[in-house]
Amino acid sequence: MIELNFRAMDRNRPAKSYVVLALVVLVVEGFAAFVTLGAVGFSWLTGGSIALLAPLLLLSSRSWSRVGADGITICWGLGHGRTYPWREIRWIDVRETKGQGSSYAVRIFLEGGRRRSLPGLYRSDMHPAPDFDEQFQRVVNWWELSTDQTARVRPPKQFRDRLTPTVIGLVVVPGAVALVAFVALVVPAPH
Repeated sequence: MIELNFRAMDRNRPAKSYVVLALVVLVVEGFAAFVTLGAVGFSWLTGGSIALLAPLLLLSSRSWSRVGADGITICWGLGHGRTYPWREIRWIDVRETKGQGSSYAVRIFLEGGRRRSLPGLYRSDMHPAPDFDEQFQRVVNWWELSTDQTARVRPPKQFRDRLTPTVIGLVVVPGAVALVAFVALVVPAPH
């Protein structure tokens, strides 16, 4: 079979509507920052934002996954990546995360219980990938060809599988409001 390569830089081309929306938001925020903070404040805000975001975007664009005869190699943007041999991979599936939209990511389950998502092989509203299902099936074909059927074991659902952004929001937001209210009511104001 042919080795498969999935590079995040190939998938990180957002839908045009998101690019336009992001540009509009940046222009409006830049104008608001200039009006409220002046030229110096605007420069500091812009420079700080670039200094924080540039390394993250660089690492994100350099991440990749490779599927081949030796197993699945995952790299998150630094180094040569780590190869997980086929004998260590117990299951492969697609994790769906629902929020305002849905996103899908291929992940592997290792014999020790750990999970790893495959960078470069995902689909979301912002990053549409029409060939996602086909590529996922190609990874599964490699796995089935390279492992014995008895070594393929579906892991049981864990607590973190039930955590969705909605569930986390229902727990975190009221907790944060309660904490702020507690601090405002109990902690005395400085005189």
